[in-house]
Amino acid sequence: MEVVADFHNHSCLSPCASLEMSPSVLVKLAAERGVQVLALTDHNSALNTPAFEKLCHQAGLLPLCGLEVTTIEELHCLCLFSTADEALAFGQIVEAALLKIPNRPDKWGDQPWVDENENILGEVSFWLGAATTLSLSSLGELCLGSGGLWIPAHVDRPSQSITSQLGYIPPGAYSALEVREGLGNLKDDGFALVRGSDAHYPENIAGRTCHLTLESWDFHGVRDSLKNQAKNRG
Repeated sequence: MEVVADFHNHSCLSPCASLEMSPSVLVKLAAERGVQVLALTDHNSALNTPAFEKLCHQAGLLPLCGLEVTTIEELHCLCLFSTADEALAFGQIVEAALLKIPNRPDKWGDQPWVDENENILGEVSFWLGAATTLSLSSLGELCLGSGGLWIPAHVDRPSQSITSQLGYIPPGAYSALEVREGLGNLKDDGFALVRGSDAHYPENIAGRTCHLTLESWDFHGVRDSLKNQAKNRG
């Protein structure tokens, strides 16, 4: 089956996102706008994935529970998992490696995590926009070793991307590369390409999507689809 997927979205937990971006708003608007496979990827934390996962199942969407990790090179990578529990466990690894800079809500924004009914469960006290001490390669090993998908984010963006920070796409066992528009003259070595809205506000949701061909309606189906796409591009 061919489905519409959105691999990159933020919620109110990310300090740079609107407080209107609760998991319930994200899921509701994504479903209304035709998305079928939806990812939540807050900066360096997966605390909103339990509500997100529950809401996706209620809406008939396939959830990709994850986070957008900032490496020591100051580049962004999407790490996606099949369940909220797996994402939360990986989030603990990321939190242990995150530079603990006290958050300043007046400067960087609030960082609440919520339940499916938008009730605030807590707020993260350290700034989630900071970098971790994890290198690109070590993050990949940890993510793949935890059963996740490892996807360098917005590789064609001129900031906080693998190309802006390193100048090229180094060899790696990437599950895919996320692009905003396209790779241009960059060499991708036959990796699968995906797109995501990188939504920070409700109006951004479903702004960038891609198509996947799934043989099974689950995380393994997504993984296999990316492998098949890479094989066809190789």
